[in-house]
Amino acid sequence: MTILLILASLTVLAPLYVTLSMAFKTSAQSVDGNAFSLPAPFNPQSFVDAWQLTRFPVSFSLSLASAALAVVLTLFLSSLAAYAIARNWDRKLFRWSLFYLLAALFLPFPVVALPQIQLTAMLGLDSPVGVGILHAMFQLSFSVLLYSAYLRSIPIELEESARIDGANTWQIFWRIVLPLLGPMNATVGIFAFLASWNDFMLPSLITADPSLQTLPVVQNIFQSQFGTNYNVAFASYLMAMAPTIVVYLFAQRWVISGVTQGAIKS
Repeated sequence: MTILLILASLTVLAPLYVTLSMAFKTSAQSVDGNAFSLPAPFNPQSFVDAWQLTRFPVSFSLSLASAALAVVLTLFLSSLAAYAIARNWDRKLFRWSLFYLLAALFLPFPVVALPQIQLTAMLGLDSPVGVGILHAMFQLSFSVLLYSAYLRSIPIELEESARIDGANTWQIFWRIVLPLLGPMNATVGIFAFLASWNDFMLPSLITADPSLQTLPVVQNIFQSQFGTNYNVAFASYLMAMAPTIVVYLFAQRWVISGVTQGAIKS
């Protein structure tokens, strides 16, 4: 098992090493055909060039704002919808609502791409704001599925005791149920953030103003104009990769913490 884990780790560590190595090479070294060689001389200029070519502060901020909007909307809408479905499962309307949402998982994006472009243009949402909203909508089905399964594990007696004390449905959700959803909030937040941050197709189709494009779309210049500057491209990819690693590590610790706290509650 240890040998298998080491081999599996190499499939991640080897590309990461190549990315780091290429990012610090010169243009001549990056095309010498030896991707695993160490950079000699050490060349941090690639990061400066990538910073300028991609307008990194602007494109990074737009990507971060769009991803943050997608995460907030996904957590808010999915948790509310899943709570309503899980606690009203005996009613046909709510059961069929879940089936309706799950059916959207089998709907490929190219089928709805053209209508989405037209609708966002008509509503004036052909911007990173519209991209964030659409990312949340496309994450809704999978997120509701996760939330509804997790909510079934929360004892209904907790809510019944709160109702006896005079709490209404909104108070029960915000003060009792939502804090118990901490681990699932972290899981859904990870999926929503990564899907929004790494997406290329949706922002490239929706955003009308080229100056408002997110980081993955801006990085497309390395596939055309600067196709031979692999060192600059890899430096840009490395800078774009950093936030996803930070978010994943932070949320992973949150999940573990939430599970541990839940295990020791009386």
